[in-house]
Parts: sequence; C-alpha cells; structure tokens
Amino acid sequence: MSLKKKIALSFVISASVIAILVSFEYLNFVEIRKEIRHLEITDTIRSKSLQLRRHEKNFFLFPDKAAEESKAIYQYLDEMSTLLSAILPVDRTGKLSHFKRLISEYRLRFNVIESSIRDLADALDSSPCRSRTFYPLIELTYREQPLRTAEFLRGLYSLPDDHRIITGLKVLDADINALRKTGEDILVYSKELDRVARVNVESTIHMSQIAIVVFFPLFFVTGIVTLFFIGKNVVNRLNLLIGVVEKTGEGHFAQVEVPSMKWGGDEVGVLIQKFNSMEQQLAQRDIELEKKNKELLQTKKLAAIGTLASGVAHELNNPLNNIYISAQVLEREASNKCSPEVLETLNDILGQTVRVKRIVGDLLEFARGKEPQMREMELNELVMGAYKLVSTTVDTEKINFTLSSDPEKVAIHADPEQMERVFINLFTNAVDAMSGAGELWVRIRQINNMIEIKISDTGRGMPAEAVEKMFEPFYTTKDKGTGLGLAIVFNIIKKHAGDITASSEEGKGTTFTIILPVNPYITGRREQA
Repeated sequence: MSLKKKIALSFVISASVIAILVSFEYLNFVEIRKEIRHLEITDTIRSKSLQLRRHEKNFFLFPDKAAEESKAIYQYLDEMSTLLSAILPVDRTGKLSHFKRLISEYRLRFNVIESSIRDLADALDSSPCRSRTFYPLIELTYREQPLRTAEFLRGLYSLPDDHRIITGLKVLDADINALRKTGEDILVYSKELDRVARVNVESTIHMSQIAIVVFFPLFFVTGIVTLFFIGKNVVNRLNLLIGVVEKTGEGHFAQVEVPSMKWGGDEVGVLIQKFNSMEQQLAQRDIELEKKNKELLQTKKLAAIGTLASGVAHELNNPLNNIYISAQVLEREASNKCSPEVLETLNDILGQTVRVKRIVGDLLEFARGKEPQMREMELNELVMGAYKLVSTTVDTEKINFTLSSDPEKVAIHADPEQMERVFINLFTNAVDAMSGAGELWVRIRQINNMIEIKISDTGRGMPAEAVEKMFEPFYTTKDKGTGLGLAIVFNIIKKHAGDITASSEEGKGTTFTIILPVNPYITGRREQA
C-alpha cells in the first residue's frame, strides 16, 4: 500500500471519528440552545415573581398608589402566564402546570381582596368613624394590618365582633395571608424552575465535555496506529516536520529547507511544501489573531462591566422589601421552633428594616412635596390628636403636656394630614430631647388673621450653631436621625403661607414658634393687592 493510500485510510478513519464527534456535538449544541432558552424564560419568570411580590407589598402599603400597583400586578401575572404557555409543551414533571394554577389562584385571590377593600372602604365611609380624627389613620392602615385596625375600631368605637366592618377586616386579613402564601409558593416554584433549568443546562454541557474527553483520545490512538503502519521510512522525515511544528508552537514560523532532488515528488515532500505555505499563512494569521485577541479582550471587559452593573442594579432594585418579607417568613416559621436568641435576632432584623423603611419614607416625603389640600379644621383638636398619636409610639407617661389656647376654639384653613405631621414631628423631637420626662407646652394665640403657635420643652436644648442649621435637609444632632424631620416641617409650614422659627439654650429647652394665616387664600389675595 502506497503512502498516499495509507494516509488516505488514516484520514478516513480519523475523519469518521471527528464526524461522529461533530455530529454529537451539533445535536448537543441544539439541546444546549434549547435548554438555555428555557433557562432564560425561567429566569425571567423568577425575576417577574420578585417584581410581583414587590408590587403586592406596595399595594397594601401605599393606598394612594393602589390602582397603579394593581395594574402592575395584573401585568406581571399576564406576562408570567404567557411565558409559561411558551414552555408548557415540554413540561415533563407537571411543575409548570402546577405553577400556572398557582398564578390563576393568585389572580383570583387578588380579585377577591380588591373587592373586599372596596366594600370595606364603602363601609368605613358610611360608618361613624368617618367623621373622627382617626379616620385618616384607619384609612392608611386597614389594608396592611386589618386585624390591628379591627382591634382599634372595636376598642375605640365599641363595635361588636359581628359588625360588618369587623368581620370584613377579619376576612380581608385571612385573604391577604392566603394571597401572601400563594405569592410565596409562586416565588418558591419560580426559583425551583430556574434551578432545574440551570441543572439541565449544566447536565447537557457536561455530556458535551464527556464526549470530547472520550472521542479525542480515540482520535489520538487512531493517529498513533496510522503512524505505525506508515513505516520507518517516513518517520525520520516526519520528525523533521515535528521539530519545525514545535517551533511553530512556540511562535517561530520557520521554513523547512530540504534538497529538491531528495524530496521532489514524494508525498512527504509535497507535505513539506504545503507546510511551508501554511507557515506563511500562520504567520500572517498570528498577526491578525493577536489583533483580534486585543479587540476581544476589550469587548469582554466592557461586557463584564455591563453584566456587573446590570446585576448590581437588579440586586439593589428592591432589597429592602425582600429583606422585610424574608424576615417575616423566617419569623413566622421560627416562632415555635427556634431559641429566644434566634427570635430576638429576627425581631432585630425586622425592627432595623422598619427603621430603614421609615428613613426611606422620610426621603420620599421630603422629595415628593405634595401640595396641601386646604379645608377648615379646628386647631386644638388637631394638636391633641397628634399628641395622642405620638403617645401610642413613644413613652409619654412622664411627660406633663399642657395646651393653652386663646380663644378656646381656633378655626383655620389647612391640610389636616400635613399639619398633623408637623406636630407629630415636633412632639417626637421634644420627647426625645427630654429623654421621656419633662414639661411640654403648646400655646395658641389668634392675632387678627394670624395664628401663633409656640411649642416649648424642657429638654437638653441645642447650641446656637445647631439652631441655625436645624431646618436644613440631612442635618441632625441625633445618632440615628436622618435630618429630614424638621426639613419636612419647614416645607409644610411654607406651603401653608406660614413661617417657623426656633430658639434654644443648652440645658434649658427649645421653643418653636409657628405663624400661620387663618385662611392662606385670603391672605395671599391681600398681599397681591
């Protein structure tokens, strides 16, 4: 058998091995592409599940954005259903069908909750508490904490257990808990689907790696056998080529110099000629490859930066709500199973999360700058109501609170919610400055068309430089403060066409003086005239 035929035979055998490997890798590549597409869908579903839970939380926390959050919830439910429909035909475990049933169940429960909230809103509007001072507080809290609201209404208005509002709040609480449980199941299933998809991708890639490990040695053995059959007369000349190939591997593209008469028409001679030609091409391609590698490295750097930025943005999108929800789940699961130390740690996590949420709320309140909704109100009742609200959150047992008013009833046009926020912030700061014990006075006087309100405490007071900066955003003398409370107060007073000043002396207390027009609209028209 000639050298040409032997090489041809070795080529056929080697090509057959390679063809089998290529065919297998191609089929495996198709499977990998399908599994990656499946992974992309499951990852999208997991992401949308997290967004769904975030909008669910916002729906109960922010009544003024309920319509917007409800629309977002339905949108995510529709998108998740569409994504599931795309991969249901390959559902071999039944998990996707169950997941779709969970989405349908979630949609149904959410519809029921929306209906219950509307019914409760109508019932509250027609109830005696509608005209009470606490109605805005009830309106803000009954979505998030129905049972607490029920207890509050039952204690404040002596509503019986079978009252429509009380039973409605209890049913709403049960429905909310069921909705959250379904939401947790959706999140768990989405993570499980994503995990299974990743396992499938890794398994398919692992099969491809095994195929390469198996077929490559087979191809190598075939080459050794072929060299053995070619004979010693070819080996020496091939060794020369091997030496040159080694240099080529080191990046030295040298030409093989062989006398033409000796190597003339021999197949190996032809191979050497072709090799020399290949060396020239490799040298040129090496230059191009180096250039392409530099471009590829730059592209990978940019892609890595983009991926990092995208990942950080995704992880920081709503970490606070995720931490709060997870801590609630852990607290509920660990209530009867863990030690007091673990429960105390969970309570600390929840408390710190609520504190951060309060800080974020202050930031939003300061940035939002909502215009006041003016209406006639009685100022003394508002002040007393604000102090009672503060007493429910901080210990005021050792605070001697005094309210004096001239006249006894002061009618003023203002936004009750915003003014209540003003007094709550000032009272809270005063109680904190007095360390929970001392004298707190509120003096109200009407001077023509203006109202003067003085709020004094016997706290530790502040130095002059602190008084000058106290209304600046983010300036605070507290260890845990955000520096936004007094800035919010200042903005509210200014929007009511009023003014606020402060005087303080270290060790003797602080006095805030607020000047407000009885009716800012009338005052504004007179100033323009």
